[in-house]
Amino acid sequence: MKKTDATDSSAAQPASELITEKIATLGDWRGPVLARMRKLIKEADPDVVEEWKWMGTPVWSHDGIVCTGESYKSAVKLTFAKGASLADPGKLFNASLDGNMRRAIDIHEGEEVDATVFKALIREAIAHNSASKAKAPKASKTAKPKAKA
Repeated sequence: MKKTDATDSSAAQPASELITEKIATLGDWRGPVLARMRKLIKEADPDVVEEWKWMGTPVWSHDGIVCTGESYKSAVKLTFAKGASLADPGKLFNASLDGNMRRAIDIHEGEEVDATVFKALIREAIAHNSASKAKAPKASKTAKPKAKA
């Protein structure tokens, strides 16, 4: 008999529902913080796609990953997949500053992120993803030459 694990039951459930459940189960200040950031992401881009990856991580995508939303004991972390390539005039990035690709925003209890600046950063990340996708070379549909016998 096959054992059912958490990934089996969540596979049939839409990502948006899983994210809503995650927020509800946090049970402390992190739930409302993650809910607020999720709302701001959706306001910045109504076409953003919510995904559930890596055994329980909320992910927001548009032409690629925009950011993930992780919850730790002392912070809600929003990690931007290509954050190192983004301008950050509002100085929101305060974590993962040493990496070549990612940058993150750690939000601690009692802290609030400026909504206007955050939504601008979300839009910039999406623009970066869209520009990268437009530049990506298309896969060739030509047949490979056959080897001579």
